[in-house]
Amino acid sequence: MPTRSTPTPEPWDAARVLKLAAQSMFDLFDQSSQGMLLVDRSARVVWISDGYRRLLPALGFARQEDFIGHPVAEVVPNTMLHRVLETGRPILADLLTNHAGTFLVSRLPLRDESGAVIGALGVVLMDRSDAPDGDTMQPLIEKFARLRSELEDARAQLAAQRRPKHTIASFIGGSAAALEVKRQARRVALTDATVLLRGETGTGKELLAQAIHAASPRASRPFVGVNIAAVPESLLEAEFFGVAPGAYTGADRKGRDGKFKLADGGTLFLDEIGDMPLALQSKLLRALQEREVEPLGSNRVLPVDVRVIAATSRDLAAMVEQGQFRADLYYRLNVVPIVLPPLRERVADLEALAEALLEDISRRSGLPVRSLAPDALEVLTAHDWPGNIRELRNVLEQAALMHDELLLHAAQLPPLRPPLGSPPGAPHEHAPAGAAVPGVQPLPDLLADVERRAIRSALEATGGNRAAAAKLLKMSRAALYDRLARYPDLEQVK
Repeated sequence: MPTRSTPTPEPWDAARVLKLAAQSMFDLFDQSSQGMLLVDRSARVVWISDGYRRLLPALGFARQEDFIGHPVAEVVPNTMLHRVLETGRPILADLLTNHAGTFLVSRLPLRDESGAVIGALGVVLMDRSDAPDGDTMQPLIEKFARLRSELEDARAQLAAQRRPKHTIASFIGGSAAALEVKRQARRVALTDATVLLRGETGTGKELLAQAIHAASPRASRPFVGVNIAAVPESLLEAEFFGVAPGAYTGADRKGRDGKFKLADGGTLFLDEIGDMPLALQSKLLRALQEREVEPLGSNRVLPVDVRVIAATSRDLAAMVEQGQFRADLYYRLNVVPIVLPPLRERVADLEALAEALLEDISRRSGLPVRSLAPDALEVLTAHDWPGNIRELRNVLEQAALMHDELLLHAAQLPPLRPPLGSPPGAPHEHAPAGAAVPGVQPLPDLLADVERRAIRSALEATGGNRAAAAKLLKMSRAALYDRLARYPDLEQVK
């Protein structure tokens, strides 16, 4: 008896089964999911299921006509369907979060007979709000939402720490010197130009840097400062440019962003730039010119967009002449120089400064606000303040914390620092205002007068030709420009 064999299906039968299977899977997705949408190869929405229509109000759409036909990235925030179209690879069981909520989704590429990607299918497997209480995926969605919220809070706190604490109004003073500094700061804040703040220690360079950032179009972006003198030389490069993952033994496996990357889009404040080692100056110059950085141990170059404000208490022009600072970096930083005058050159501002400092000391210590008696103000006005505003704050803080009186007299002030040029250990008693030794001019004032007169004579002799004047004075043009910024009255001399 002949055996009966199972007939081999015709080719059209296999194609039909495959088509039916695809239709069945599609129907299954439609029935078991919260919603589906289709996009074409141009990433435009071409169809949505009935379930997806119920999600439209949460996405901000009243009519499906306002949704279908539009690029999916415009109507579904944070979608990844465009990546599925680009790579041809599915993204399964992913969490999507936008203003409509958190969703469990899958994304599948659609191909034609030749295997080319012709579109993509997005499936909303679960809506957080509609998930049943006992669903095993609900804890995952809730954990994701909680971690995302914590991450946003941490980012907000970090952004608040990097927000400028001072404005131009924080630079207190109504003297001509203070008003000129504020005028220059307001003017340069409107530009993206690099600024070099010069002045003695304690004159308020970091405060002014923050004020310029706060008045600039970058105010909403980070303000990141780094004190070059406070960072060990061996760590400076990593501090500036960052470290790639596993760059060296002991390096963080996740890598670390440098100050340039942290300040991306905002302002990078380089304090005490004169203390930067020569070996690193060339790398800093490249970063400033090319607007890109290369982390340690990485071959990737990262673009950065930062506005640089540098500050120094040293004479950079003299350091250039002595070979201690690169001339090209000096010119790159010294685009807009602003000189902050020492306190002894704007004693008219001392009373207003003292009042503001005493209020801040009271706020930080929780003590009542103190004020200065006329004799105390007289003593403070007579002092030459080698430590500038930082020294003034120290004196006032000591007096406020050590005495109960709300009105501080000269007797409550601590001993002041000896004047510039005093021998070590020389006593410095509180002296009445205006006390001076007849015929003796302070050495810094004497040197400044001699320098000013010499520059004026050279400019007059050369008809205002600065290059020729610099040769007569036997100094570099950079050094002459530096002095002219210090003595604005010489700018127009011819």
